[in-house]
Amino acid sequence: MKEVKVMPSSRIFSVLLTLWFGAVASGVFAQTLAQPADTVILEVTGQTSAPDGAVIAEFDLAMLDALPQRETVTSTPWFDGPQTFSGPLLSELVKSLGVQGSALRVVAINDYAVEIPVSDLLEYPVILASRHNGNLMPLRDKGPLFVVFPFDEVPALQNEVYFARSAWQVRRIEVLP
Repeated sequence: MKEVKVMPSSRIFSVLLTLWFGAVASGVFAQTLAQPADTVILEVTGQTSAPDGAVIAEFDLAMLDALPQRETVTSTPWFDGPQTFSGPLLSELVKSLGVQGSALRVVAINDYAVEIPVSDLLEYPVILASRHNGNLMPLRDKGPLFVVFPFDEVPALQNEVYFARSAWQVRRIEVLP
């Protein structure tokens, strides 16, 4: 009968650990984002938890719709009476990318830019609205994406600081360190 040599369990563990670290370093376990199948409506750049720290993510409407959604009914200075807005929570967008930063620089199509502290996204259910009263938001009416704070739910947000953070016609989000 032929003698079979068994590798010690410590050696097996060492080999498996080496393979695992190699896979992590090469990005095998890194979260991959699907490629947009339709028109890109949002680009996100900045720091993430990826090994190299950088990301350029592009989203079409279907990709944004796949994120956890929220409907917010609120009054704003830009519309008469309470309106219904819906879209992904900005906190979920940030989480899906493994964002590591202190603020987001939200840039509109006309290059209007505003910084939103990440702490706002954790404290309030801020959405990146793609729909207004159930309809997609056209460019001429603050679309395709509009940052909406829950002004009626949290009256303390009804001030110029948060109104200014409510960028519309959003095209890009930059994650700031």
